[in-house]
Amino acid sequence: MKVFYKIISYVFHPIFIPIYGTLSYFLVSKKYTTVAMKIGNLLPIFILTVMVPIICFLILRNMGFVNSVFFPSTKARKYPLFISLALLLMIIYKVIPYNYTAELYYFFIGLIIALFTYLMLLFVKFKGSLHMLGIGTLSMYLINLSIHFEINLTFSISLLIVMAGLIASSRLYFRAHNTITLGTGLIIGIVSQFITIPYWL
Repeated sequence: MKVFYKIISYVFHPIFIPIYGTLSYFLVSKKYTTVAMKIGNLLPIFILTVMVPIICFLILRNMGFVNSVFFPSTKARKYPLFISLALLLMIIYKVIPYNYTAELYYFFIGLIIALFTYLMLLFVKFKGSLHMLGIGTLSMYLINLSIHFEINLTFSISLLIVMAGLIASSRLYFRAHNTITLGTGLIIGIVSQFITIPYWL
């Protein structure tokens, strides 16, 4: 069970949520998109949200600021959050404008709102669950895409809900969070995507 929960925690690590959301869009979208446009979005987003954060983590670990990819302390979480916010801002200003897609643009706006809200909570010493924030964001975004493109994604959404339960169980199993911090992370993720609905749905 420990190995299973460990795999769940890594596969749905918050670092992968931006690229999962981007892939979800291209898999669901009815819009015609060229291969060049897909690569033009996926490649820089993967580099900026996965590769660069990993490199930054290694640098921060060598400098002694962090010691785990799950950032157990409140203080340790601030550094990657500042970096992530800067990278997400770079995506909406430098990547998406050249391959403009409203659905993706507001997905990242929602992510920025979620991370900024989470960061503000860290300053009052409250550590929510980034894992639950991530799965909440992804689940709500998929619901939005389902409505927007009028596609039945019940199975995929149900699967994400089941995964949310497994992620919550894994965080409780490793005593990384309690029910309050898990619930807070989930609500932040859902609400951050929900409030973008009037702008693109």
